[in-house]
Amino acid sequence: MLGTSLATKGGIASVVQVYQDCGLFSRFPLHYIATHCDGGGKAKLQIMLRAYVELLGMLIAGKVGLVHIHVASRASFWRKYGLFQLAHLFGVPSILHLHGGGFATFYEKECGPVKRWLIRRLYDNVSQVLVMSQQWQAWVRGISSNPRISALYNPVIAGPAPADWAGRDAASVLTLGRMNKGKGSYDLLAAAAAMPQPVRLLLGGDGELEQVRQRANELGIGDRLELLGWVGPEQKPGYLARATLFALPSYAEGLPMSVLEAMAAGLPVITTPVGGIPDAVTDGVEGFLVQPGDVQTLREKLQLLLQDPELARRMGAAGRRKIETTFASTVVMPRLEQIYLDLGSAQR
Repeated sequence: MLGTSLATKGGIASVVQVYQDCGLFSRFPLHYIATHCDGGGKAKLQIMLRAYVELLGMLIAGKVGLVHIHVASRASFWRKYGLFQLAHLFGVPSILHLHGGGFATFYEKECGPVKRWLIRRLYDNVSQVLVMSQQWQAWVRGISSNPRISALYNPVIAGPAPADWAGRDAASVLTLGRMNKGKGSYDLLAAAAAMPQPVRLLLGGDGELEQVRQRANELGIGDRLELLGWVGPEQKPGYLARATLFALPSYAEGLPMSVLEAMAAGLPVITTPVGGIPDAVTDGVEGFLVQPGDVQTLREKLQLLLQDPELARRMGAAGRRKIETTFASTVVMPRLEQIYLDLGSAQR
C-alpha cells in the first residue's frame, strides 16, 4: 500500500490509520510505503524517490502481489503515476483509490488533452478503481471504460455509544479540517456573526489560522472563537463529546472523515451536498445540507439546531445509526478485504 505518510495531516492518512487500527495490516501481509510528507520541497522529493526505489526493489525481488495506491488531485496524482506503471511492467495487479473532492475540476479544467488522455489511460488499465461515493463512481465511469469501478466508503471505528446529550456544552459548534475558503471557514464565521444568540465556535485544524482569527475579530465574534490547532486522535473524542453540533460548509469534498466521526459521536451535522457527503447525510435526517456559500441558510440551520436540543439529539442519534449500518469498519472492511482476495492477495 502506498500513500502519504501517516504522520501528515489529511484525509488519506486518517483513512489508512483506521485500516491499521481495525486490523487490516495484521490480517494481510501489508507493507506501507510513504510517498509524501509534510514539509518543504526537498523533503517531499526525497520521500517520493525513496518510495519509487523501495517499490522497484520489492518488485524485482518478487515480494509484491498487489499494489494499493491512494491518490488525490494534481501533484498527488502525478507523483504516483509512475508507481502504477512499475506495477503494470511487472504484471502486478493494482488498485487506484481516489480521495479528495477536487479531481473533477483538476481533470476537466486544469488538464489539457494529453494529460486527460494519460489520466483516462491509467483509469482504464488498473485492476480496480475505488472511489468514496456513488457520485464519484458515476463520474469516473464517465471518463473510463474500466468495468471494475467501485464505491467503497471511508470506514469509521464506531466505538461505544455517545454519552448523554445533557453533558454537551450549550451552543457550541465544532469543525475539524483545514481552514480556508474551500472548507467554508469564512462562511461559518459570517453565519455565526449573524445569529441572534451567542455561539461558541470550536475550529480544529491547520491552514489559514491567522486570517480566520482576523476575520472573526472584524465580525465582532473574536471572543467566541476557539482555535484548537490540529486535533489529533487523542484529543478528538473530547471535542466531539463536548460540542452541540458539527459544521463543515465545504465547496468540494470526497467523503470527509470528520463528518463520519462526528456522526459516530452522535452529533447532528450541517454540511453541503458535495462529493460523497449526500451518501452519509440526508437533509433533515442526520442533519442539514445547505448549498456552498449560502450563508443565510447556514445561519438558519445553525440557529434551528441550537434552539431545539431535542431535534439535535434525534438527528445525532440518526447519524450514529447510519454509521453503525453503513460506515462502520465492521461493514466496510470486509468489502475491501474481498477485493484483495479477488485480486489474488492471500491473508496471513
